[in-house]
Amino acid sequence: MNAPHGELTIHSLSTSDAGMWDGFVDAHPDATFFHRAGWQAVIETSFGHRSYCAYAMQNGEIRGVLPLFHVKNRLFGNRLVSTPFCVQGGPLVLDDAARSALDDYAINLADNVNAEFIEFRSEQPTRPDWTCKDNLYFIFRREIDPSPEVNLKAIPRKQRAVVRKAIKAEELRDEIDDGPDRFYDVYANSVRNLGTPVFSKKYCRVLKSVFQDDCEFLVILDAQGTPVSSVMQFYFRDEVLPYYGGGMPQARSTGAYSYMYWRSTCRAAERGIRVFDFGRSKKDTGAFAFKKNWGFEPRPLYYEYRLRDGVAMPDVNPLNPKYHLMINTWKRLPVPIANLIGPPIFGAIG
Repeated sequence: MNAPHGELTIHSLSTSDAGMWDGFVDAHPDATFFHRAGWQAVIETSFGHRSYCAYAMQNGEIRGVLPLFHVKNRLFGNRLVSTPFCVQGGPLVLDDAARSALDDYAINLADNVNAEFIEFRSEQPTRPDWTCKDNLYFIFRREIDPSPEVNLKAIPRKQRAVVRKAIKAEELRDEIDDGPDRFYDVYANSVRNLGTPVFSKKYCRVLKSVFQDDCEFLVILDAQGTPVSSVMQFYFRDEVLPYYGGGMPQARSTGAYSYMYWRSTCRAAERGIRVFDFGRSKKDTGAFAFKKNWGFEPRPLYYEYRLRDGVAMPDVNPLNPKYHLMINTWKRLPVPIANLIGPPIFGAIG
C-alpha cells in the first residue's frame, strides 16, 4: 500500500534494498563500515541472529537506517543490538523525524519480542534520555599520509623504535591471503591466551564472501615463513580498519605485532587510503595503552540502553570481576578445545 505523499514510513531491509541502503550509507558523513547492508547477511548466516534492519523513507528517498538484530540466548539474555559484533552501527539519520521514527520502531519491536533492553552503539549520543555507557569503550583514529616516512615520524619515539627495529632486521615479511586459514590459526591462539572465546572460521569466510575486496587477511611471517601475527581488516571509503588482530607468543619480542600495523598503514597508503581506524578498546586495558603508545588519541564511544523495567545495566565484558575465574580457566584450555567450544559463546555475546 502506498503511503500519502510526504509521509515518513519505516521499511524492513530486503536483499533488493541493499544497493539503495548502501548508497545512503556511503553518502552520509557519519556512516561507518558497520552500517553497511552486508552485515544483515553476515550476522544471520554466521550466528543465526534474526535481522530487524529497517530504514525510514520519505518522498522516495531514505532518510535514515537502523541495522538492528535480535540476540537471544540463555547465556546473556534477550536484547536488540545495533550492531552486534561491531564497534558502532547505531541509528544513522538525516533529521530528527527519521531518528524518532526509527527509535519508535525499535522500542515497539523490543516490547513485541520481550527484549530486556535495546543497545545502540554510536560515536555520538543519539538518545540522551536513555541510560548510557560513555567511559568504557574508546575509538582511535588518525590520518594516513602518502609518505611512509611521514607516517613513521608520526609514531611516538619509543614505539617508532620498535617499528624501525623490525623493519631493519628484515626477518619479517607480509602477505595478503585470499582465505582465513593462516589468520585464524594465529588469532585463535592469541585470544585463547587472553582468556577470550574465539569466533568460528565460518564467520571469517562469510565476511570475506559478503565484503570481498573490502575484507582482507594480512599475515606477518618470520624468517622461516611461519605466521607470527595476523589481522583481518576492512576498508570503507577512505578508511582502513584493522579489526581482528592477534599474534603468537613471540610476536611482541620480535616486533611482529607492531610490524603488522605498520604494514597495514603502508599498504593502505598505497591504496590511497587516508584514515587509519584502530578500532575500539576498553579504558585502562593493555590494548588501550598500546594504541596510545602509537600516538592515537582516544575518543569515547556512546553505548546507549533502553532498559525494560527492573532490568539492570548489562555488564558483559572481561573487566567485570565475575568473569575473572572463567577467563583464567579459559587461558589453560588446549587451543583445539577452545576453538571447539568458543564459537557458540562468542555468538551468544553479540
